[in-house]
Amino acid sequence: MQIGVSSYSYSRLVRSGEMTEFDAIRKTAELGYDVIEFSSLHPPGNEPFEQYAPDVRAACDEAGLPIANYTVGADFINGSGGDSRLEVERVKDEVRIAHLLGAPGMRHDATRGFPDSHPGGRSFDDALTVLVPAIRAVTEFAADLGVRTMVENHGMFCQDSERVERLVNAVNHENFGVLIDIGNFLCVDEPPDAAVGRLIPYAFHVHAKDFHTRAGTAPDPGEGWFRTRGGNYLRGAIVGHGEVPLA
Repeated sequence: MQIGVSSYSYSRLVRSGEMTEFDAIRKTAELGYDVIEFSSLHPPGNEPFEQYAPDVRAACDEAGLPIANYTVGADFINGSGGDSRLEVERVKDEVRIAHLLGAPGMRHDATRGFPDSHPGGRSFDDALTVLVPAIRAVTEFAADLGVRTMVENHGMFCQDSERVERLVNAVNHENFGVLIDIGNFLCVDEPPDAAVGRLIPYAFHVHAKDFHTRAGTAPDPGEGWFRTRGGNYLRGAIVGHGEVPLA
């Protein structure tokens, strides 16, 4: 097993200008991690992604730090103006970046669900009719470039382990699997141990995350807490200090 850190962990420092992504690479190596994951890329100025990604890869090579994964946002129902075909093409462009980075895998979201204005059904079954062909098209393209694609239990709508499992089996492609975030199941009020057990057979990559929890019937705990889908309260915790059961 390789243990790494996501560039997302440095995002506030990068956005503020206190660090660059190249600083994040050096810091990750300095801290002794085995690998790094990139949560999108942020080229300076107008530098093209096609030029920036190889520079990032070279910096990782110089630091002796393999790139384990590349993560991007996606929404095959609402993204790209609600045109799933355009969203597929946009996500394929992200696959090309993953390939330039030399990342063996790429995580993308599925969807946040149908908008309230959607005239038809808005169930997960309805969503699968859109998601499955779109995600299969992306992973077939990615397979030709040697990049495995995966969906994360993330975004509330496709976050329960049962829904994620149904999606993966409906796509039914050996190049498509799951990025399991062990803490994110709490966002939909699902016990993480049971959820992880369900999805382990489909796992390509894992994120470690933890939360403190409070019942939704309790007084609002205040700043730093947010609501789960079922109305309970969560707050991010140091891994091992929260409610996710870890050995």
